[in-house]
Amino acid sequence: MSEVTVAQLAADVGIPVDRLLTQLGEAGIKKSSDADIITEDEKRDLLTFLRQAHGKKSTATQTTSAPAERKLTLKRKTVSELKQPAATRSVASRGTPSSGKTVTEQEEARRAAADELRKQEEDNRRSKEEKLRAREEEERQREVAERFKKEEEERERLEEEKRKLAEAESAKKAVAKAKANKAAAEEARKKRTSDKGGRKELHVAANAPRGRRKKKDRSRAAQRDQNINVPGSGEHGFQMPTEPVVHDVEVPDTISLGDLAQRMSVKAPEVIKTLMNMGMMVTINEVLDQDTAALVVEEMGHNVVFKKADDEEQDILTAVDIEIEGETQPRAPVVTIMGHVDHGKTSLLDYIRTSRVAAGEAGGITQHIGAYSVDTDHGKITFLDTPGHAAFSAMRARGAKVTDIVIIVVAADDGVMPQTKEAIQHARAGDVPIIIAINKMDKPEANPDRVMQELVAEEVVPEDWGGDTQFIKVSAHSGEGVNELLESILLQSEVLELKAVAEGPARGAIIESSLDKGRGAVATVLVQNGTLRKGDPIVCGTEFGRVRAMFDESGAEVDSAGPSVPVAVLGLSGAPNAGDDAVAMPDERRARELAEVRHQKVRDSRLAEQKAAKLNELFSQMGDGEVLQVNLVVKADVQGSVEALKDSLENISTDEIRVKVVASGVGGINESDANLAAASSAIVVGFNVRADSTARRILEERGLELRYYSIIYEVIDDVKKAASGMLSPEIRESIIGLAEVRDVFRSSRLGAIAGCMVVDGVVKRNNPIRVLRDNVVVFEGELESLRRFKDDVQEVKSGTECGIGVKSYNDVKAGDQIECFERTEVAREL
Repeated sequence: MSEVTVAQLAADVGIPVDRLLTQLGEAGIKKSSDADIITEDEKRDLLTFLRQAHGKKSTATQTTSAPAERKLTLKRKTVSELKQPAATRSVASRGTPSSGKTVTEQEEARRAAADELRKQEEDNRRSKEEKLRAREEEERQREVAERFKKEEEERERLEEEKRKLAEAESAKKAVAKAKANKAAAEEARKKRTSDKGGRKELHVAANAPRGRRKKKDRSRAAQRDQNINVPGSGEHGFQMPTEPVVHDVEVPDTISLGDLAQRMSVKAPEVIKTLMNMGMMVTINEVLDQDTAALVVEEMGHNVVFKKADDEEQDILTAVDIEIEGETQPRAPVVTIMGHVDHGKTSLLDYIRTSRVAAGEAGGITQHIGAYSVDTDHGKITFLDTPGHAAFSAMRARGAKVTDIVIIVVAADDGVMPQTKEAIQHARAGDVPIIIAINKMDKPEANPDRVMQELVAEEVVPEDWGGDTQFIKVSAHSGEGVNELLESILLQSEVLELKAVAEGPARGAIIESSLDKGRGAVATVLVQNGTLRKGDPIVCGTEFGRVRAMFDESGAEVDSAGPSVPVAVLGLSGAPNAGDDAVAMPDERRARELAEVRHQKVRDSRLAEQKAAKLNELFSQMGDGEVLQVNLVVKADVQGSVEALKDSLENISTDEIRVKVVASGVGGINESDANLAAASSAIVVGFNVRADSTARRILEERGLELRYYSIIYEVIDDVKKAASGMLSPEIRESIIGLAEVRDVFRSSRLGAIAGCMVVDGVVKRNNPIRVLRDNVVVFEGELESLRRFKDDVQEVKSGTECGIGVKSYNDVKAGDQIECFERTEVAREL
């Protein structure tokens, strides 16, 4: 038997099981009980280990070991003495230097060595057994100590519970006794009061102990009895609700599933399960729109409270009470100067400010937005000088209206240029009054009449010609007409009645912002209401901070800024966007809180942002009974193409879809066009022109569509086909066959089978049918079977008999007519 247990091997060898397990462990064979199996290889390894331990070597070891190994021999009973030569004795003794020893002496030495080895082995074994017994004894004592400790703790716990129960019982008795004493005292008082009329007074209670105590001691004892607090004598503090708890859940425009579950006080998997039952596969990080979240809340039995995205922000603003109240005062108008490149915008402003701003610009072209507050003889005016119109449209795209009046500068020697037209479009889109400044009147080639005629073509009519737009002829070089321009600005501001509250927390808008290596985030703030002071906590869009320093347009540090005053502010956490609002807060904690709310709102809106209007999804934005307006921004290579595209696209409009070209022009698609498209949610169409990298980046970030064309009718056809494809198709029905029922047969498997004669057209098996009785429709459905004799057929033509089984209808009678028809969808076209 090749495999035996530890117990069997110990019995065969004749040693205790514990000793065998110890030897196995020393040999590196892991066995834990007497039932473990020992294989033949393990027995061989154990034997090799025991031989090595007793001084013997294995066969492999013997062949390779040195000849100097010591061996044990048996003692011979007969002793003989032989003499051998010195050389032979040296080999026999394996290098022993002695030459005169006999064989008997050698054997005695070997026996002594063997006895010494056995003694050493016995000592080692005895030492290991003693260590093992000591270890076992130590573990046994540890177990006894732990068991004793547990018993001691259990005994102490029981004693503590008994003590608490005894204290509670004694406290109950004390309270009962106090109540009894109080009742007795009350009864005695009542009796004493009732007996006063009879000249009788009760001095002690009936159940009071004999002997008299002082009144002060009795009152203290009664008070002590009344103040006894009995633990556990009252009702439990928590009561399980007997009916479901209904919460009023606030649902904003967008909310994540985890936040919605937290507001309903339920676990997120329950909300996920509810949405799965509604047919939506979602995760815990899914962002839900307001309608979906409202359905989930109602499905789970809670009340929905619709909350707009700005409600939380408004709650914070209301809580800090920063509403500006006070007497309104006239404020300086905010004027934006716009126009084509090199038409003298900055030079005109430079003359008004009597400074040299244009000389400091790179190449003489304005690279940044400049905000300047200018004191003139006619009053104070705040000017905004823009590099083109990107910032103006970006601010309008964010809902900021900081400009009161727009001055469009047109060079008298150059005329109306593409950026001039863009400036007119931006001003109209922002609903801002326009003043035309015809510049460079000092040049001999100046032709203001031509400029006025070109502007009339853009629907900008001067007052002299019966329009409502002021035209001022100026010269930034000589100063001609500048005073008239300032007077027209102030006149227009008086018509607008511009007023603001000067006292209170400041409110304004961000004109521009940048990051400076030495100063950090620098934001140009135009104060619109209140007064901004140094050290005020401020929130600008999603950024917050404290005003560490303020500088005016000349770089001088100021401590405060009132309405219509632009200042550069330091101390914000980051660079805000142009057009963001700036609000002074009472403390920095509130400012941080408001900034975090806005940042979260921006994040949620980006996650759940609806797709912009695209040619393939035009009808997704149409509500019930509303007319869809598709905005387009059209740019082409020549003016003729622009006019043709504009007229053709707007002629596509119908009662259901209206196509509107919000902006058009000649030249490539630039950043200004992209910002205007973002502000109007428009589709950008490029005809033989392309968009630059900045415009492409803006359109990609906003998710707007950009399409290039080179053939004009492809533009019209694409817009028309896309709009037509979103219209609901028209369903038309055509009768293809008519059969008369001559007789009705009953079948146990198919029910009523009508024997018919096809009198007109063809009856097809897969087409819908109607059953007519006296030319009145009594059933509409489909065929279950169509047979010609015993064969199933797909169709039966006129003049042929057939058997027809009507599905889910067994009331067919002789004389009925079965009408076969087909439905076709006809696409609607604009």
